Amino acid sequence: METIGKRISRLRREAGYTQDTLADVLGITPQAISKWECDITCPDISLLPALAKALGVTTDELLSGKSESEPAVKIVPKDERRDIGDMMLKIVVDSNDGDKVRVNIPMALVQVALEMGMELPQVSNKDCLRGIDLGEIVNLVKAGAVGNLVEVESSDGDVVRIFVE
Repeated sequence: METIGKRISRLRREAGYTQDTLADVLGITPQAISKWECDITCPDISLLPALAKALGVTTDELLSGKSESEPAVKIVPKDERRDIGDMMLKIVVDSNDGDKVRVNIPMALVQVALEMGMELPQVSNKDCLRGIDLGEIVNLVKAGAVGNLVEVESSDGDVVRIFVE
């Protein structure tokens, strides 16, 4: 089993950091990084968000070693596709100031609303989602795409993920 120290070491190398450069990013000493990686000490809890961000993972993945549960994008063969009415559009917004928004909309509702020319206020009224074309997402799903279809990180640190299950 991979310890948190070994995980930090692996993720640091994968991100292209030396112990010295990661220490500079976090504003700590390289010796602190070395102690973590040797499982002598653990990072202070207040450093976990910055450490996870620097290593390109979520805090959950840093601590547990498990990747996020959102599926990767895949194209399902025509004969294996589910009916669009049985699918769900999920929108996840994590703002830089700590707000978390989770929207789950049945794909059938999205499709009907778009066909009727309606806008979905849960989506269209959010600044971070204004450039998202739900019609194109429906077209992708009809073509067999499922999984994490859109992931955007804005310049101010807001993260938006759109996926279909």
